[in-house]
Amino acid sequence: MKKLTQRTVPLLLAAGMGLAAATAWSAETLQDVMKRRGLSQQDLLAAAKTYVPTGGRDEFVVFSSGGQSGQIIVYGIPSMRILKYIAVFTPEPWQGYGYDEESKAVLAGGRIDGKDITWGDTHHPAISETNGETDGQFLFINDKANPRIAVIDLRDFETKQIVVNPVFKSEHGGAFVTPNTDYVFEASQYAAPLEPRKFYPLEEFNEKYRGGMTYWKFDRKEGRIKPEESFSVELPPYSQDLSDAGKGPSDGWSFTNSFCSERYVGGIEKGRPPYEAGCSAKDTDYLHVINWKRAAELVKAGKAKKINGHNVLPIDVAVKEGILFLIPEPKSPHGVDVTPDGTKIIVAGKLDTHVSVYSFEKIMAAIKAGKFESKDPYGIPVLSMKDTLHTQVSLGLGPLHTQYDSKPCVAYTSLYVDSQVAKWDFCEGKVLDKISVHYNIGHLMTMEGDTAKPKGHYLVALNKLAIDRFVPVGPLHPQNHQLIDISNDKMQLLYDMPLPLGEPHYAVAIDAKKLKPAIRYKLGTNSRTDNPHPGAVRAGEEKTVRKGNKVEVFGTLIRSHITPETIETEVGDEVTIHLTNLERAEDETHGFTISTYNVHASVEPGKTVTVKFKADKEGVYPYYCTEFCSALHLEMQGYLLVKPKGWKPSKTTLAAQAYTEADYKAQLKKIADTQAVIDSVVAFITSVNYKDFPDAVAMVEDATDQLNKIPDAKKKHEEAAAKKDWEQATLWAEQVWQYQVKAADLGLRAKTYLEQKGAKKVK
Repeated sequence: MKKLTQRTVPLLLAAGMGLAAATAWSAETLQDVMKRRGLSQQDLLAAAKTYVPTGGRDEFVVFSSGGQSGQIIVYGIPSMRILKYIAVFTPEPWQGYGYDEESKAVLAGGRIDGKDITWGDTHHPAISETNGETDGQFLFINDKANPRIAVIDLRDFETKQIVVNPVFKSEHGGAFVTPNTDYVFEASQYAAPLEPRKFYPLEEFNEKYRGGMTYWKFDRKEGRIKPEESFSVELPPYSQDLSDAGKGPSDGWSFTNSFCSERYVGGIEKGRPPYEAGCSAKDTDYLHVINWKRAAELVKAGKAKKINGHNVLPIDVAVKEGILFLIPEPKSPHGVDVTPDGTKIIVAGKLDTHVSVYSFEKIMAAIKAGKFESKDPYGIPVLSMKDTLHTQVSLGLGPLHTQYDSKPCVAYTSLYVDSQVAKWDFCEGKVLDKISVHYNIGHLMTMEGDTAKPKGHYLVALNKLAIDRFVPVGPLHPQNHQLIDISNDKMQLLYDMPLPLGEPHYAVAIDAKKLKPAIRYKLGTNSRTDNPHPGAVRAGEEKTVRKGNKVEVFGTLIRSHITPETIETEVGDEVTIHLTNLERAEDETHGFTISTYNVHASVEPGKTVTVKFKADKEGVYPYYCTEFCSALHLEMQGYLLVKPKGWKPSKTTLAAQAYTEADYKAQLKKIADTQAVIDSVVAFITSVNYKDFPDAVAMVEDATDQLNKIPDAKKKHEEAAAKKDWEQATLWAEQVWQYQVKAADLGLRAKTYLEQKGAKKVK
């Protein structure tokens, strides 16, 4: 009773303090808060529009490039709460990415010239589409620095594949998808020889350097890019930039910007004007118009040549077959965006105040009529801007990127120099509204605004500079993503969100209801391949196998122990540890690391992972679960023992405590009291329709697994008690209680869940 009082009094005091705090809080009015914080009615309106109540969920999910981090940032709208970082091109310890063998294999797919590339510069994500609408199944992202594309499966938000472009040396214009995700495509950026590891002097730039477009064939069923079925279209050494795929009437065509069509080669160190002068001398650059469907047919017909084992359709073949055309566009553009109905293509040039709206119908008419104003130096037909334009609209300084509203003909374009967003009508060619952002906006994004059916509601300005918007954190500032309400005639700035992980370039958003990620894996899954893991075992099947100097451990993780709890090796052994998370309850992730061996794994429910290392140093090395998982998390531990060669034990008994019969009886009473709690929880769960709630069923299954372990431990403590071995009896009884506690924890969570979800009584 004394112990109970000692525990209860602080709890009652805490409850009383909480009540007092609640009373004080309720005494403060909204007007008091506004006055104290200096807030206006407009501030309150903005806060109300972004606030998601505790336990609530966002309407939309954003996938933003992580720039130099090589990752993807996931956040919600309207709350602007960061939800996750997805590890893609760069090792990431929390997720064990690049530390376990399964993710190492994914990263190995991104090796270039046999070397590991441990960073990436992610720029442009794209969500898979069906009939031009985002479907929430897959996500693609490019690496500008090292020309690669990654595939992320949105069923578990994990990177599954990285492919290296076999002919490019850099790429900026990726990733983009065709309306049914038949292909994921990317454009080269800085022209270079297409042959790998081939040197040509810059004096041969025009003759030997090339750009290109790569169309990666995507197998939706397998969720993987098929390099052997992919191809590239050779392009002149203009710096190709961003792209977009046609929709509706323009499906089958792709459109790609370029800059530096002057083909200028700098050399400021040699007294030549720099690239920025020579690459912006002309008034226009070229919009590349490519019939990718016909190009794919030509490749199948054997019209391509092989470069580095990859199919490349030469320029002369593309011209002869009538699949490649150029159109002048405002100089130094960064963004070509097909309208939702697929009838128009909008291009903005950063060094021109105008946004140009091209008509796909007019483009096709000019091609059909053979009406070309010229050919470029490589023989590519050039259509005139005049013959292909629908209209031009002057929006302001530095127009850059365009996204669309759910309202017909309404578009939004970022103005980099003006630090503004312009809302305008591309059908009638008039400006509707402008709003200032902070500062120097690059890309912008509306909800599903690059698809056939934009959702409207919100816009995010991806600003390049934050300057004075946040608390100072040193010379390197976070990026500033600003949320803007576009649901009314006038835009309203709602929220500033600092992003401190690299420089995000572009982002895409999707209706949160379209995302259906799993909460657990089928037991024993290799999450990177989605196949059964050969190292998986179930409870009771754990084992350690030695073959020569190779030690292979087949282990399991479950609250609150790692099996095995001791791994014995000798110096020089090669150690492989497979670990399977036996949990079925949601969010019961375990981690694993071994002191000083630079291994780490994140093991979500049902997943099996592998870590490998060489036991190259004698010693004792603790290992433990790195993810706080239960009340006995700190006890979820073990030891790696690395013994000297030929070591023999001199002591055969382990350290022990003194236990008495009274200790054992106290454990038995604790077991009985806990069982009463379990019985009451079971009675509630079985009295309602819990089987109609998959999450509750999973918790019940996990609790049942824990309870099923009790008979074996119970038998052991009873046998030990019969021998008056009070140490073994007490400790095995304690283990019974541990199983009970974990079962009770799961049961109580299931009970609360069912109550909150309105479970109904059953007969």
